[in-house]
Formats: sequence, C-alpha cells, structure tokens
Amino acid sequence: MRITELLTASTIQLNVQATSKNQLIEELAQVLVDAGKVSDQETYIADLQAREAQSSTGIGEGIAIPHAKSAGVAVPAIAFGRQLAGIDYDSLDGQPAKLFFMIAANDGANNDHLETLSKLATFLMDPQFTEKMMTASTKEEILAAIEEKEGVDVEEPMSNAQRVPTAGKHILAVTACPTGIAHTFMAAEKLQTTAAEKNVSIKVETNGSGGVKNRLTEQEIADADIIIVAADTKVEMARFNGKKVIQTKVSKAIYEVDALLDAAIAGEAPIYSYDGGSDVEAQTEGKSGFQFYKHLMNGVSNMLPFVVGGGILIALSFFWGINSANPDDPSYNEFAAMLNTIGGGNAFFLMVPVLAGFIAMSIADRPGFAPGMVGGLLAITVTNDAGANSGFLGGLLAGFLAGYIVLGLKKIFEKLPSQLEGLKPVLFFPLFGIGITGIIMMLVNPQLTKLYTGLTGFLEGLSGTNVLLLGLILGGMMAVDMGGPINKAAYTFGIAMLSSGNFNMMAAVMAGGMVPPLAVGLATTFFKNRFTKQEREAGKTAYVLGACFISEGAIPFAAADPIRVIPSFVLGSAIAGALTMLFDIALRAPHGGIFVMGLVDGGLPKALLYLLAILIGSAVSAVSIGLLKKKVTIQKNTSVQ
Repeated sequence: MRITELLTASTIQLNVQATSKNQLIEELAQVLVDAGKVSDQETYIADLQAREAQSSTGIGEGIAIPHAKSAGVAVPAIAFGRQLAGIDYDSLDGQPAKLFFMIAANDGANNDHLETLSKLATFLMDPQFTEKMMTASTKEEILAAIEEKEGVDVEEPMSNAQRVPTAGKHILAVTACPTGIAHTFMAAEKLQTTAAEKNVSIKVETNGSGGVKNRLTEQEIADADIIIVAADTKVEMARFNGKKVIQTKVSKAIYEVDALLDAAIAGEAPIYSYDGGSDVEAQTEGKSGFQFYKHLMNGVSNMLPFVVGGGILIALSFFWGINSANPDDPSYNEFAAMLNTIGGGNAFFLMVPVLAGFIAMSIADRPGFAPGMVGGLLAITVTNDAGANSGFLGGLLAGFLAGYIVLGLKKIFEKLPSQLEGLKPVLFFPLFGIGITGIIMMLVNPQLTKLYTGLTGFLEGLSGTNVLLLGLILGGMMAVDMGGPINKAAYTFGIAMLSSGNFNMMAAVMAGGMVPPLAVGLATTFFKNRFTKQEREAGKTAYVLGACFISEGAIPFAAADPIRVIPSFVLGSAIAGALTMLFDIALRAPHGGIFVMGLVDGGLPKALLYLLAILIGSAVSAVSIGLLKKKVTIQKNTSVQ
C-alpha cells in the first residue's frame, strides 16, 4: 500500500487556521471527519490528546506527527496540515511546528496500513523531503513529492538485514514505543543512516504495531559487540543476557543518535544480566510520581475484568431473588447459586490478590508477582475476631510492599556467586519475597481490621442521637473503602439494626453503597474527557453494578485516582445517607439495590423518594469527580514514543 492511498487531496489542508496545539488537533480531526475517515470525532480527539499527554509528538525541526489508534477511526488515513507562521507545539527542540502529519489508525488496522503509516515517519527524517512539503504551493505538489519519495525508496524501507561496511564493531539495536506507528521507525531510520555515515555495521529490530520486524537472530546476538535498546515499552531482554547493552529512551535514538552510536562504538555499556524476571522495560527516566501511577494502573487494569465479570454475574443471580443463592431460602435457584458462586465466591475473591500481584509485578517484574498475590490474599483472609479484613486498601499496601521488598532482595542477592544465579528466580526471590511480605501482612492486617471494631462501637454510640448525622456518617463510610473495614463496619451496623427492628439504618447504608458505582457511570458519561477509553467502557458496567448495590464496581476508579475520587464518593454517599434519614426511608432487605425497592416501607411514594436520594448523591459525586479530575487521566511519561 502506498502513502497516497491514505493521504489524499481531501485530507490536505495547506493553510491551517489554528494558532494553538489544541486548535490544530481539532482542525485536522475535522478534515478527517469531512473526508469520511473518522466516524467519532470526540473519541478520536480524546485518543490524540491522550497520546500528547504521554509526550509531545512535536518531533522538532518544524514537524509534528499527532497520531493515535482509535475506535473513532473508520478508515486508516493521514491528514496533512501546514501553518508557515508556526504553532507552539511543545516540540522537543522548543521551536514552533509548521508541518503536521496527523495519523489515524483504527483498532483493526491491518499490517499493510500500519507499515504504510510507519513508512511516512521514515520519510520525515529526510530534510529534502520536508523542504518540499514546506514550499509546495498546491495539494498536487504535496502528493507528487510523496509519490517521488516512494518511488526512490525500496518497498520495505525498514528492512536492514544487509549491513553497511564495518568499522570493526558489530552493533545491534531494538526500537520500540507503545504506539508503534511513528517513533519506532523514525529511531530505526536515524540509527541506520547515522551508522552508515560512521561506516559502522548495524541491524535494527523494530517493535511496531504490525509486530516485530527484522528480528535479531541468536547468531547475530552472539556475534554482536554491543546492543542498543531504545524503547519506551517492554521488549524481549532475556536473549541479551551477558551482552553489553545500552538501554535508553526511543527519543534519544532520534535526537542524540551521534552520541549514542559513539558510546556503542567505544563499548561504553554495562554487561546486561537477566534475573529471570519478565521482559524488562527500558529506562524511561520517569519521575517517582509517574512510576507510582504506572504501578498502580498495572494492578487496576488487570483487576478490572474480575470486577466487571464477577459483578455482572452476581447481578444476574438476583433475577431469581435476592436470596436465591441461599439453599435455606424458599427462592433458592440452583443456576442462580451457580452464578453467585462464580461471580462473588471466586471472581470477586480474586480481585484484591490480582490487584496486589500485578502492582508488585510492575515494580519488580515477574519475581514480584507471587509475593504480591500472597500479600493480597492475606489482606482479604486474615481477619480480626469480628471477621473483618482490610479489603482493597490492604491489597494496595500488599502490592507496593511486595514489589519493593523484591527490589531490595535483588540488590542484596547481586553479591551472590555467579554459580547461584539460576537459583534466584526459582528459590531465593519466591522464598524470601513471599515469606517477608507474608509476615509483615500477618502483623499489619489485624491492626488495620481493628478499625472495624472501633467504628462499629462508634456507630452504636451514635444510634440514639441525631438521625441525620448518623445517616450522613453511615452513607459516607460505605464509600471510603468499598469492601474494606470502614465499609464493613457500616454495613454490619445496618444488619444489626435490621435485627433490632430499625430499618432506617439499612436504607442509609444501601444508598451510600450504591452511589460510588452510579457516580462513576454518570461521570464517565458526562465528563468523558476526564477518562481513558477503557475507563469509559467500564463506566457503562458501573451503572449495572451500582443499581445492584455492588460497591466494588467503583474500586478500579478509586484505586486509579484515590486522592480525587474517594472524597467525591464519600461526599455523594454521605448526602444520600442523610437524605434517606430526612425522608424517613425504611428498608427491610440487607442487599439488592433496585431489586428490593418494592420492600421500602410506605409503598411507591417512599420508594421514589429513596431513588431520588440515591440519584442526588450520585449526581453530587459525579460532578465532584468531573471538577476534580484532570482531563484524560492516563499515564504520564516523559519519554518520546
């Protein structure tokens, strides 16, 4: 496929009107919409902005290549825009950008499309080509310059198995970025052309969206003097064990390529030692805040399927009755019990251990996974005398604890004799990692769960005082940790009040527990630019979970951004709890959400007031989230992709 099949006269804007980065993105996105290439402009722009939030796509020398793979793209395409006055695009060289190539790839883009898009990126490394783009007076001249360039280059521009003459060093390189459309191939092109100028032998493997190209063979790796890994995402590293390896960001292979190759020629690199962990990530020189967020999101994204799948299965079991999974209840249904066991007894049970395991794995690679899983399991199984555990807050603690313990063990075991190297991943890391993490969690978890007993006593002391205050507190407590000791204290208190004939407390508790997932659903609907695409999809499921009183549906959002989200949850849930008391709502069922609205004392009028209280609380939380969260809350990275 040729570039001119993706970049046509209808997607060229020679005189861009935009004067800012955001305006430029919106203007070129509109060009693609008008040409029928983008079907959902809002989604596509959000994905473009998400990519820009990771690092600017202003590559310097007057060029910017905004790009994204997006569900909003109908047909893969390229838009070209030119603004000769220049736009401040936060470019890496600090200079205004004048040429803009906006790449639109859909989720199902095939390899032909991806390779064509990547080929354009390599063309932009040629100053003569960019000069023609700068001086062309018509759309036809733009297309002619591209066709001329395509006619000069070989069909496989990134194929570099044939090496240039050697200057005594055999150098291999790997380039990779998460998007895998532009910078991966630009870095490879720059490495090859600069190496040719230095008369150095080099072969570059690219890890792009279309897969690995020019894969390094075992023999080539064995013969290599040094290997450059210019990557901002994970690449296969085990194969480089025992070789000299320079690990750096992909941007440095584009803008600091001379210094990079000079270091490689001089052999200035440490010997890489593979520790048996996962394929490690190249050094990104990220800030500690970004690293914390990256580890957290690794746990949350892997936990999400358990929350969604398990929660929906529990909700489905309610169709046969709220107690249909209880063999002693007249409404018992064997299939409903099966769904409840799969969802609540197993999927939800694994939720916290998975969160902790993948946080630890992100910190310490594969050796951290087992200690994290065990620590997360202890968080939900080690209880106090009242049967309370530390829930997802304990799981967060366990994940970070396990990860950094294993990192410490790696440092300690570096001094072991080389003969024991193979025992580290199979013996030392799991033995000491699980042991130390487990001991600490066994000591810490019971202390965390003492919150449960203390809070229950506090609530019992309030039960005879102002009911509005009690409803406010009960509702707010349900939203603090969504399954942890604070939530459980409020819920258990509500159950205890049911047995004593006080049904108002249970109404406040259920309202408070329904608000967080409902608020998430509303926030992702009305404040879309505050959430990633994955979060917006999860928000749709949160409506169902919230309606069914499954507070855990909001945990991924709370874990991803606790500072902003949890206070918003607490505010809305507290208001909902207080309103149920104000409306004198009495509920006789301990669970069920909308399925038990018919059990509210006072019939339909009271049920509607109860629903109003829940909706008001959910709306308050949703607005609070929308105001507090930053636009497109995704991983921030300082590297270029």
